[in-house]
Parts: sequence; C-alpha cells; structure tokens
Amino acid sequence: MQITSNSSYTIGSGYSIKLNDKEMLVVEDDPQSKSLFEARKAQKEKEQELEKSKAKEKASNPHELSQEQKEQVKELASRDAEVKAHEAAHQAAAGGLAGAASYTYQQGPDGKMYAIGGEVPISAPSSSSPQAALENARKVIAAATAPGEPSSQDMAVASSATMMQVKAQQQLAQKSQEETKGLETYKTIGNNLDKQEEDKLSLDISA
Repeated sequence: MQITSNSSYTIGSGYSIKLNDKEMLVVEDDPQSKSLFEARKAQKEKEQELEKSKAKEKASNPHELSQEQKEQVKELASRDAEVKAHEAAHQAAAGGLAGAASYTYQQGPDGKMYAIGGEVPISAPSSSSPQAALENARKVIAAATAPGEPSSQDMAVASSATMMQVKAQQQLAQKSQEETKGLETYKTIGNNLDKQEEDKLSLDISA
C-alpha cells in the first residue's frame, strides 16, 4: 500500500496514521474514529448485558426453556418424585428402626433442585431375646423390600436381615427344645417319685 501526503488509514481502534508536512510517519489520535470505536464498544457491552439478562430470565422461567430443557426438567421432576416415594416406603415399613431420609440433589435447567438419589438409615438394635431379634429382622426385611422396585442395596440389606432372622429362629427352636427337654425330665422325675411313693405304700400295707 502506498502512503501519500495527507492520506489517512485506520490501523486500529481509535487511531490512524498519516504523513505529516515533513513526510514523516506519525501516529496520532483520530477523534472521529475514536468516537466511533467507543460507540461500538458501548453498543457491544449493552448487547452482552442484554444477552446475560435474557439467559438469567430464561433459567428462572420454565416457559422460556428449550424443548430439550423442558424434557430434562420433566425427567428430573419424575425422578425426584420416585426417589422420595421410595425412601418414604422404607421409613413407613421400618417404623421406629428408621432414621431421617437424606437426598442427593441435581439442579435443573429451570434453576430448581431435584432429588436424584436418597437413603434411609435403618438400625436393628442388639436384642436381649431371640424373639425380639426375630421381630427386628422381620421389620428390616419389610423396610428394605417395601418399595415397588427395591435397589441392589435394598436387597443386600434384606439379605443380611434374613440371615439375622434365621439365626433368631434357630435360637428360638433351641430354646423350645431345651424347655421341652426340661419338661420331660421334670415329668420323668415326677413319675419316679410317684412310683416310689406307691412302692412305699405297698410296703407299708404288706407290713
């Protein structure tokens, strides 16, 4: 490009170059160009602020969401209801053995928080009798399998409680056998004493 005297060429934002009277290249302010640049810059910033404002409003207003985002919100809402119903079923079946439910949340495109996972702590206290242990085991099994679709963790808890149930049943059976054996022993001793009394009576009569 050939630069001639009194020619002006824009080289950036708000500045231009030209040859001065001594044919020397200088860089100086170009008020007109600089003013145009500032106006464009202000307009661009205004547009960016407007875009941010629209994005924020869109996030807080589900009606302004895209179809894909609306589908995502629908899925999250469905999952939230499913998770809370699942944990509520655990709590209802466990009774006093269940603690408070805790949830894992995810924020949706609409800015709301949705539960996508949850858990309910269930504790079976150590029991002083096999009968109490058996009742607790049954409650835990009922609580773990209460939801319509128990998770793998639910089934693992139910399996552990089933083992506890079997152990308690074995203890009860053993206790029952011991009681039956003790009763039979008592009867045998009683029968022997009665026979001794009869023998003694016979001896007394004979004498």
